[in-house]
Amino acid sequence: MSVCDVTIVGAGPYGLSAAAHLRTIKGLEVRVFGEPMSFWSGNMPKGMFLRSNWSATQIACPNGDLTLEAFQADRHTSFGLPVPIEQFIQYGLWYQCRAVPDLDQRRISRVERGANGFRLSTQDGEVFESRRVIVAGGIGSFARKPQQFQALPPELVSHTNEHRCFAGSSGKKFLVVGSGQSALESAALLHEAGADVEVVARARHIHWLQGWASTTLHHRMGRLTRRILYAPTDVGPAGLSQLLARPHLVRLLPRTVQDTLRRRATRPAGARWLVDRLQDVPVKLGRKVLSATPSGGRVRVRLSDGREITVDHILLGTGFAIDISKYEFLAPELMERMARVNGFPILKDGLETTVPGLHILGAPAVYCYGPLLQFVSGTHFASQSLMHSLLGAGFSGNGNERH
Repeated sequence: MSVCDVTIVGAGPYGLSAAAHLRTIKGLEVRVFGEPMSFWSGNMPKGMFLRSNWSATQIACPNGDLTLEAFQADRHTSFGLPVPIEQFIQYGLWYQCRAVPDLDQRRISRVERGANGFRLSTQDGEVFESRRVIVAGGIGSFARKPQQFQALPPELVSHTNEHRCFAGSSGKKFLVVGSGQSALESAALLHEAGADVEVVARARHIHWLQGWASTTLHHRMGRLTRRILYAPTDVGPAGLSQLLARPHLVRLLPRTVQDTLRRRATRPAGARWLVDRLQDVPVKLGRKVLSATPSGGRVRVRLSDGREITVDHILLGTGFAIDISKYEFLAPELMERMARVNGFPILKDGLETTVPGLHILGAPAVYCYGPLLQFVSGTHFASQSLMHSLLGAGFSGNGNERH
């Protein structure tokens, strides 16, 4: 049975960035599995835009040469902010071709303990071993569906991450639930596709990013002051942005402070450029969906304001609830040995779990390292931390690891 040094499971921004960094370690054999940018290309509607700033939309690379600017120059294309989702996907595929040209697009179906660390199985039956495993599985497994919608069939209710486009929605009535970016932008796209759309949310008001107050402040404060208050990672409000850009410091804070920071930085919010696109879409705030019942091929919805409406489909922009056990390729024996809190893995230096040699990148790391790790801009910290951890362990390839 073949044995490699490191296997990366997942080929989104975190997996690709980790591979690019680890391959700078001389003699280290790194295999990477997964369909490149699959969540972005298969689970986000066409016509969407990224709400992050330019620097925060870059996938980290070790030499600083795989940038959005380099992509534009190479492809003879041009775009600005907000970055269209289609262009970001193409950027990710371009990054993959240059950093991980030998990507194996097969799916890893099983990761379990092995004689040399871990034994992995591919979807078509290949079995091999790896001394370390890096999981960069994304958030697709964690879509949150509140209890009142769970009994409805998929033709009547779906999550925003289950749609690549909204073709065929013209003339149909949709209820969109949520007040964050995915809910609001999906509502705008549905409206523009000719659907009859209403948005309901528990929030009392919508938090708009880059609103008039923020824009005026940025205009007046000058470049130096902006750089002091806001980190390039673009996560969190003024001042807190700089702290959240340093996950190694966030990790040292008391648990209650960490939780408060995470809630503040990741509360539902929408990009300011959505306001005009939602002018003709009713948005009802401070309301809950009490029940949703099938009715003649449609859904009868009872709201907390006393109204009852019937719609063709309910679209849930209700976010994601991390539960690492939903990565079904991880064997039960690994889950039993992995310390967790409310579905989040407890991670050490190098984003290593309590299962030696098993690392987890991306959104599951936010409990220990803060909200930066659920955004593309977190690839910088994750990849560098991972690389330094392996180097610190004496992992130099060819099976040479200090224990």
